Parts: sequence; structure tokens; C-alpha cells
Amino acid sequence: MMTIPIVQIFGALLTISVRLSGLVLFAPFFGSVAVPLRIKPLLILALTALLYPMLSARMPSLTISQWPMVVISELMIGTAMGVATSVVFDGVQMAGQILSVQMGYSLINILDPQTEVESTVVAMFHQTIAMLIFLRAGVHLWILRAVAHSFDYLPASSGHISAAFTVATINACAGVFSIGVQIAAPVLAATLLADIALALLGKAAPHLPLMLLGPAVKTVPGLLILMGALKYWPALFEHLFLNSIHTTDQLFHLART
Repeated sequence: MMTIPIVQIFGALLTISVRLSGLVLFAPFFGSVAVPLRIKPLLILALTALLYPMLSARMPSLTISQWPMVVISELMIGTAMGVATSVVFDGVQMAGQILSVQMGYSLINILDPQTEVESTVVAMFHQTIAMLIFLRAGVHLWILRAVAHSFDYLPASSGHISAAFTVATINACAGVFSIGVQIAAPVLAATLLADIALALLGKAAPHLPLMLLGPAVKTVPGLLILMGALKYWPALFEHLFLNSIHTTDQLFHLART
């Protein structure tokens, strides 16, 4: 009868769970602070138990001296996967903050249940719609499938954190700004045009109370354009989430080479 050393079993379970830990801690939905801390370890254990029968035969034998570096590498790989997807939500948050200032809602803050910090109304609206599209499109299932297949493309202990991997991860995080501007662009353009119109009107008629008219003039077209843009958000966010999965594939390739 063939016996499997307990060290090999523990090493395989540790490797799988560490990569999943990096993902669960930083990926959207899974890493939300709205999910109780007691649930996240149970989720990691459940996913590890599901993946172990499929991956145990392909797990390399590791000595105890190799575990520290493997744990660090696997944690970084899982974290990179989570960060690549959460960049979309960070961009959505940034777009909401920009539009809150432009539309005059920056002084109205409410508690964001996903981050447990105060956020503006527009940013909360953006985050809620993005999360609904995220769940409706099944992106959380895409992420779970990606981490399961990642062990085929990038087996445990085979990845290494190179300079190219680090630069690519930083560039992915920098995508927050481009995503935020892209989402906010229609409403931002309308409010900027309203600012220009108010400035010209102020020059032509200095006696008008523009300080009182300004917020209303900017808010109405901003809300109308925001409502009209909602029609295109599902396709836009699906494209952004697909790009985040593609970014994850690029990070796997860089960690493999």
C-alpha cells in the first residue's frame, strides 16, 4: 500500500491555501469588510478542500526549509490576482469621488458597508451598481475558475517574483486613474461645460447670484447624463472585468518566466 508522507500532504494544503488567502483578502466581494472575518478562513478552508483532490498529485515535494519562500511567492501571486480585479472597483470609487465634487455632493457622506469608511453619495452609488454588475455577470465565478486553473499554468513553487512582475503589478494599480476618468468622463465633461457657461455668464452679468445658481445648474445636467450613462455600464464594466482577468494572465506569465 502506497503511503503519502504527512509533510507532503501538509505542504500541498499549505500551498493551495496560501494562494487562495491572497485572493480572498484582496479580491472584490471576497475581500469586502462586509464579509465577517470568521467567514473568510472557512471559505479558504472549503476551497482548499475542493481543490486538494485535483491538485495533490501535481504538488511538488517540498522540504521544510523551502516553505518560507514558497509561502511568500504563493501569497504574492494570490494577492496580485485579487488586486488586478479590485482595481476596477477602486477606479469606480475614484470616479464617484470626482463627480461628488463636481456635482456638489462632496459634503454629504455616508458609511460605505464594503470598506466601513465614510464615502460620498455618488461614490456609494457607483460602488453599488458596480457590485451588482459584478455579481450579475458572474465575475466572482470567473475569479474562482482562474485561481483553480492557475495551478495548471503556474504550479506551486514554480513562480518567482521578478522585477517585471513587480512593475506589471504596479502598472495594474496605476490603471485606477484611467478607469476612474473613463467612467466619470461624460458627467465630468457636462459639469465642466456648465462651469465655463457660468463663468461667461458671470462676466456678462456680474449681478446674478451665481454662487446660488451654480450647484443647481451643475447638478441637474450631471444627474441626467449619469442616468443616461447607466444604460452602457453593464457592457463597460464587463469589458473592464475582462481586462482585469487578462491582466491576471499577464502576471501569471511574468511570474512563470
